[in-house]
This record gives sequence, structure tokens and C-alpha cells, in this order.
Amino acid sequence: MNKIIEKEFITPTVFRMRVEAPIIARKRRAGQFIILRTSDEGERIPLTIADANAEEGWIELVVQVVGKTTKSLSLLEAGDTIFDLVGPLGKPTHIELYGTVVIVGGGIGIAPSHPIAQAMKAAGNNVISILGGRTKELVIMEDKMRATSDRVIITTDDGSYGMKGLVTDALQKLIDEGTKIDLVVAIGPPIMMKFVSLLTKKFDIPTLVSLNTIMVDGTGMCGACRVTVGGETKFVCVDGPEFDGHQVDFDEMMKRLRMYEEQEKESMERYLAQLGEAS
Repeated sequence: MNKIIEKEFITPTVFRMRVEAPIIARKRRAGQFIILRTSDEGERIPLTIADANAEEGWIELVVQVVGKTTKSLSLLEAGDTIFDLVGPLGKPTHIELYGTVVIVGGGIGIAPSHPIAQAMKAAGNNVISILGGRTKELVIMEDKMRATSDRVIITTDDGSYGMKGLVTDALQKLIDEGTKIDLVVAIGPPIMMKFVSLLTKKFDIPTLVSLNTIMVDGTGMCGACRVTVGGETKFVCVDGPEFDGHQVDFDEMMKRLRMYEEQEKESMERYLAQLGEAS
């Protein structure tokens, strides 16, 4: 079991959790993830490592409450333990000196963007981060992203903070200004990554996307994270989670993400009813 060191909500539905995991903290690299269960009967869920400290032996997870397991995880507090946790898993992000790297993080996708921005900056790149959310409260980890970026651009759909518009609007503006972009890394909702990739493809800008939201088992055994990349079937958990955004069939991925919506909703409703009975 892994002890929770710190836990706090950073928005009404997103919380930050530091967990004791010294081996993972030492071995993890940007882009990798862990799998955890909250109980011996619980489902396995993948979560990207948002930060880590090898000397102090902790990893940080930033989690959005969307279903039964993330809800049950959100009820744990500092001093509690996570039933089991394994990692680091997945192929790490390829880090090198590209030149100017634009990191595009949308909503909860800002969390897995953070270690990539850290690693790209440490490799000597000029890092520009575009952070987007529907409203101001959904733009998370701004301070951490500013600490590891040369420039930060914030967009909100409703104009409540930063530039009014989408992350693609900010990216288009950088291109229009003549910024020479050597690589884009986009992480967020699939629809966001799709349109970032469509934009960068027009300008021949290499683009990496992380498809971590479709993962389940994390080992390649369940087959639930099948995606089509460049006409070939890939398993996100073992072949990724990062792929060439210009080669991903996002429409297929989004259809597969919606396959179990009704069952997920039913499971969440039953769990909330149980919590109500317990209280």
C-alpha cells in the first residue's frame, strides 16, 4: 500500500494528491503513468504522473472526478493509503533539443503536460505553454507551468481569464506572428488534440499527442485501448501513450471512448446512492 502525504482540491472537481512511491519517483520519466486501485475489488485506472521528487520519494497525481473510482479516490485524505499502485508504465516522451517546443494543455491535460515541459526545458528548449480551459477555474497548475516555461499563454472559452478563445486560436496566433515552432505536444480532450493536429499538419509542424484517456488495464492484455495510428492498430498503454498526432484516427478513438457511457453513469449513480445511505 502507498501512503497519501498530501491531498487538496484545486477546483471543485479536480484534486492534487502526493503519494509515497520512492521507486517510481526514482525511475519515472516524462510521459509515463501509473495504475492504481482503491480497494481489492476496485477497477484499475491509469493516471499520468504530474510531478515527482526522487529525493523525497513521492509522486504527484492530479485527478478529475469523473466516475466511481476517481470519486472514491477523492474521498481519501492525507494519512490514508491507496490499496495498490504500479509503475512507471508506458513509453516515456522522447526528449531532445528541438529548438522551440509548444506545449498545449487543455483542462486536466495540463497535469501530464507539466513533466514534459520540465524535461523539454531541462534539455535546453525554448518552451511556450498554451493552457486552456472552459473557464478560469479550469485552468490548473498555472504556477508550475510558468516555472518551467519561457512563455505561458492562457485561453478560456468564456474569456474569464487570459485570451478568449480556444488553444488552437492561440497556436494559430503564434504561427501568424512568425514563431518558428519545431515541435508541438498536445494533451487534453480528444477533440482538442484532433484540431491541434489538423492545424499543425497544415504547417508541417511535428506534433505529439497523448491518448492516455482511453487506457484501462495498462499492460496490453485487455485490448480496450486499441487505436488506429497511420492505418495500423496500436495499444496506447504499451505502444504509447504518445503518438504522431497527424497519424491518429481521432474520430474512431472518440467513438470507442463513448462505448460504455451508460454503464459508467449507472455505476457512478449506484455508488453515490451507497454513499448517501452510509451517511
